Amino acid sequence: MPPPITSVAADDTAFWDAIRAQYAPSPDFINLENGYFGMPANPVRAALRRYQDEVDAENSYFLRQRWPQRLAQVRQALAAFTGVDAAELLITRSAVESLNIVLQGYPFAPGDAIVYAHHDYDSALDIVAALAARRGVVPLVVDAPRDPVSDAEIVAAYAAAITARTRVLLLTHIVHRTGQIMPVAAIAAMARARGIDVIIDAAHSLAQLDYRVPQLGAQFVVFNLHKWVGAPLGTGLLYVARERIADLAPFYADSTHAAADIDKLGHFGAVPPAPIMAIDDALAFHARIGTANKEARLRWLARRWMDAVRHVPGVRLYTPTDPARHCALGAFGIEGMAAADVAQRLMEEHRIFTVVRQLGTESIVRVTPHLYTRVEDVDALAAAIVRLAAART
Repeated sequence: MPPPITSVAADDTAFWDAIRAQYAPSPDFINLENGYFGMPANPVRAALRRYQDEVDAENSYFLRQRWPQRLAQVRQALAAFTGVDAAELLITRSAVESLNIVLQGYPFAPGDAIVYAHHDYDSALDIVAALAARRGVVPLVVDAPRDPVSDAEIVAAYAAAITARTRVLLLTHIVHRTGQIMPVAAIAAMARARGIDVIIDAAHSLAQLDYRVPQLGAQFVVFNLHKWVGAPLGTGLLYVARERIADLAPFYADSTHAAADIDKLGHFGAVPPAPIMAIDDALAFHARIGTANKEARLRWLARRWMDAVRHVPGVRLYTPTDPARHCALGAFGIEGMAAADVAQRLMEEHRIFTVVRQLGTESIVRVTPHLYTRVEDVDALAAAIVRLAAART
């Protein structure tokens, strides 16, 4: 692992090769579907094994005597990383669990409205539908511009959907379908000026984009830690501003914590401690790279393959043109070919793994490189796309 650095070029081969050496991807295929969850670096995987051995050996003694202090240590590390107080953070199993806790615990009254977008995560759409069916919440949907000229264009789309009964705006920071970065701070500022709460789904943005949570401008934010933070699978995070904790009813019944204690929202029962302890190691590994350097590298890898196919006849990119409006995630389609067929042929003919996502009525192929992705990997993807597009005729 290279020493800590302040700035490094996105195409610094020596540095990024050294980072890649800290991962152990399968040699059997090129994995360009790193959006589901992020591969933990080797030091994190080793720490996870050590922690699991420690828990197994000490059994209930560990949980009753050591665990509270170890959990507090991880929460403090997360607080330092996110820029908020540890008492405003709850470690969960995923962003979906965090979002359920917030939305299903929010004090909606029948007839209250929630604004959301078609591009939001599928599980988020399910939660909104459940709120409508069970609690009489009115869903108001936005078709956000996919390749906007300005942030104002997107803010205006959300503003136009607001009604007198709107209580909440549900926003996605990075759209998981196309990689589009939404101007959540600007939208949140507009909503706050109208007395409307904002809940941000930041599942993909934490540790992929360089920001601190207060910059988002929302009092409720949900995250995954097993994506770009690089913590083990099954780790998520919930931020609730201290002054808003009492407003949420526990999704999991709880009678032991005070109304303003965020732990009232986390009555999960026994949870595996080892993955949570390894969050500390993931944050330490991430710190040796630096969020700004990581963001720049991931964007550079994405731009490399997208720029190579941008003007190929028959190829359509669904990711915003402006590089500031996307990072690692990108999506494309090939005219006349079903997205499922494209993904299947990429795997069968070129050993490149991608995934199909739905964007409205269209199916698209999503591509997500990682820090261990080689330049040769994204170049191989671009070459494969060119061949597939040429073969369609």
